[in-house]
Amino acid sequence: MRLLFDARGQGLRVKVRIWHGCSIGVAPYNAAMTGIETNLYRVADVRLIEAQAKHLTGQDAWSLMQRAGAAAFAMLCERWPEARRILVVCGNGNNGGDGYVVALLARNHGLTVTLVQVGALPTRDPAAQAVVQWHEAGGAVITSAGEDLPGADLIIDALLGIGLDRAPEGVTAAMIAAINRHPAPVFALDAPSGLNADTGHPPADCVQAERTLSFIAWKRGLWTGAAVQFCGELYLATLSVPAMAFAEVLADAHLMTAADVTTALPRRARDIHKGRTGHALVVGSDHGFGGAVLIAAAAAARAGAGLVSVATRIEHVSALLAQRPEVMARAITCGDDLQRSIERADVIALGPGLGQSDWSLQLAQTACASGKPMVVDADALNLLAAGRIELHGTLVLTPHPGEAARMLGVDVATVERDRFAAVRELAHRHRAVVVLKGAGSLIADRDGTVSLCPFGNPGMASGGMGDALTGVIAALIAQGLATAEAARIGVVVHALAADRAARDGERGLLASDVIAALRAIMNP
Repeated sequence: MRLLFDARGQGLRVKVRIWHGCSIGVAPYNAAMTGIETNLYRVADVRLIEAQAKHLTGQDAWSLMQRAGAAAFAMLCERWPEARRILVVCGNGNNGGDGYVVALLARNHGLTVTLVQVGALPTRDPAAQAVVQWHEAGGAVITSAGEDLPGADLIIDALLGIGLDRAPEGVTAAMIAAINRHPAPVFALDAPSGLNADTGHPPADCVQAERTLSFIAWKRGLWTGAAVQFCGELYLATLSVPAMAFAEVLADAHLMTAADVTTALPRRARDIHKGRTGHALVVGSDHGFGGAVLIAAAAAARAGAGLVSVATRIEHVSALLAQRPEVMARAITCGDDLQRSIERADVIALGPGLGQSDWSLQLAQTACASGKPMVVDADALNLLAAGRIELHGTLVLTPHPGEAARMLGVDVATVERDRFAAVRELAHRHRAVVVLKGAGSLIADRDGTVSLCPFGNPGMASGGMGDALTGVIAALIAQGLATAEAARIGVVVHALAADRAARDGERGLLASDVIAALRAIMNP
């Protein structure tokens, strides 16, 4: 069992581990991950990998199912060693077959196993072979229409797996509800039943798992949106599939790691000076929103920009200088006033507290016409969605789902049903790097390459967090990172800082707490 990283996901604690059979070997927290350890696949692509593995090894699907069951049982023993009564809930597909294999292993090891079959027995191999073995060993099967389940110390969810593409109905939906009513913890095989493993969206009720063991390769939907709440701790069992089986199947997205920060941010040269570490300009904060530019500017300074300027309303200048004297603040009355500040800057952070007044529009239009690299957030995105500004040049857009929905002309539910499609469409439509914020934030390059940040925590659901992220990304661009790399590293740095700041608790976490933690994260 190899520990790769351990972070607080936005929902439940996420512990990501790779299982190579049942071998033991612990790697450090910041171990670099490569290949399948960071690849995220669509379900259809995992099936291609499985087919290629069978071709390369000469083994059949039954061999893979036996390995999957063995890995799941080994995990059961490691995580729940005190569990004596195991309730295994099986569907009629291969996920159900995995459940039968686990049930037989548990029974052979002296555990009391109750196996519940939902719907008809599996009739196609390899799941049918697993059923035959269970019966030949004297195992009993009970059927259930979703009524209350018998007592157990642990439930194995082998109901649907990764094949879901619509809302569960009838007895399947009733069983999901029954599992969630049961007091025992749930161990999901491959994916919690009810979750779309491609998108991370549950079209209806979904099993709430304490731990999920994914087989062969990571399914991309386990990592973002609602999935982080339902999957619990995430593990991967590679089932000893050879590396060649992955060679011709392209990953759909990639996981970011803490090690990426170290790679992207090497130690600075001893003779460096502020003129070589970039100048970030934060533009925003209309009347009543003075804190937004202060947060963004403070984050940019803590993230290493050599110089940070702020262009804002005159009423905010004194407070900003009192709290952050390292920042250069200038009162701006119109777009023409902004031009001098833009000329000195390497990158513009546009949007924190900007508002949508005539003043806001003038500043946004002036910034957009500059041709400078920009990080665009908050009300600047709303101005964009309303067609009041046009973007040009090198851009990073950082919408939350509500802003993304307005930019796409859809509702928030549509964005959350397929966050991968939404972020790619935004990147394509605006020819920009796009960060779709939320649980499992996604970063899409202009060419459609998607990275996913597995870090962060529910404490980040508070005002100013997005402003801080905008400042971090702008600072990284100012220091010379390309926009796509700055967006990826910025999201990871911001989330890791939030995890560090949340060690004393998530509720009550402030953007200023995250900013205070940035320096430690950026200097590992």
